[in-house]
Amino acid sequence: MALPDLVVTSRRAVLPDGVREAAIVVHSGRIAAISPADRAPEAARRVDLGDAALVPGLVESHAHLNEPGREAWEGFESGTRAAIAGGITTVVDMPLNSIPATTSRQALETKVRAAEGRCSTDYAFWGGVVPGNAGELEGMIDAGVCGFKCFLIDSGVPEFGHVGELELRRAMPVLARRGAPLLVHAELESAVKPGRDAIASRHAGEEGSPAGSGDPRRYASYVASRPRAWENEAVRMMIRLARETGCRTHIVHLSSSDVVGDIREARRQGVPISAETCPHYLTFCAEEVPDGATLFKCAPPIRERENRERLWDGLRDGTISMIVSDHSPCEPELKKLEAGSFFEAWGGIAGLQFSLPAAWTGMRERGLGLERLAGWMAEAPAVLAGLTNKGRLAIGGDADLVAFEPEAPVEISPSGVHHRHKLTPYSGRRLSGAVRRVWLRGEPAYEDGRFRAPGGARQGRTRTARVTA
Repeated sequence: MALPDLVVTSRRAVLPDGVREAAIVVHSGRIAAISPADRAPEAARRVDLGDAALVPGLVESHAHLNEPGREAWEGFESGTRAAIAGGITTVVDMPLNSIPATTSRQALETKVRAAEGRCSTDYAFWGGVVPGNAGELEGMIDAGVCGFKCFLIDSGVPEFGHVGELELRRAMPVLARRGAPLLVHAELESAVKPGRDAIASRHAGEEGSPAGSGDPRRYASYVASRPRAWENEAVRMMIRLARETGCRTHIVHLSSSDVVGDIREARRQGVPISAETCPHYLTFCAEEVPDGATLFKCAPPIRERENRERLWDGLRDGTISMIVSDHSPCEPELKKLEAGSFFEAWGGIAGLQFSLPAAWTGMRERGLGLERLAGWMAEAPAVLAGLTNKGRLAIGGDADLVAFEPEAPVEISPSGVHHRHKLTPYSGRRLSGAVRRVWLRGEPAYEDGRFRAPGGARQGRTRTARVTA
């Protein structure tokens, strides 16, 4: 019998049943066996990580790579290189902000061609639900999308219109029948959108909304302009529609902790609803965002410190099932740094490369362990996207492996940023947890700051059967 291609041993292997010393045995890109380290077989290559943790390659189910059409913001090559450097081995690309948006089978085929041979990670795609495209959904499912994303509010780009309850009632039964999840940007704008000068008077009395002058440079003004009530109303509507249609519904980038209890109770009743949150909501807080610092602008907004801690509570008890980046970069000039206007700047956080250390830093501070990290950032996103061979160190799965030093300090500086643009709110921040080595399907991809394989040379798009549990 041929020798295994690779054996990796660690005193802290993060396995589905816990963290322990183990050897991962790799053959033909898959995990062939898991054994005690002292009983590992001989192999063509052998790596002992010692005390460094061995974790499954992360699955990033919420990233905007923007290609084709807006690759000046980010693209497949730069985005997936940043992902590999951050311990992410699979990226599921969002249907916007590319041109065309992935809202038809033809547009999906355009995106597939744009990605071929360009990616340092395995990858897959979400489709989009927009007004008038209900007839396209099954064709996109047949072509391999993992599911669908929609907006309940203006998406910010004209190619991806937002939907209301009428369009959702057309789309959700189709997705329910085919077992495809619906990912929802859950904000419902009030009947009259607050203008800059009206923000303080309209929202000053709302729970969670700080009083302010309406000055566009004040972060308090921006937070008040997108109150928690917008998210709360939207999430409650989606719980109702998920209950009625049976469509598996996932709330993306949950920012308002007010509805954690609603989601918990709905899940207890068997409603097919789930939610994610993001490292920036778990790391930053509104009280600490400097006025004019538009790098921090995202939608929904980063909210108050007490809200952040309640999001952590929702993760602890399992109501929020995953942490994803919502990487949504843009060209630097669109951030309007000189003017510092939160109302004019593009809303999106550039953080793909730093999701792992940002989330882990918050976890360490709260006494949460590596097994939670693997569940929230690898296994749960893989299950959402139906990527059955990803997200776990388990026999038969893809050998996507990350050597991670949890205690190592990480200083974020522009010189180390692999996104297309260097702007990120994590710049200058000291985090914990360094990615030392990455293997993609058993092949070296990244080691101590060096990319081992040319972008996409050995990579292929992951397209596996969707799970409906």
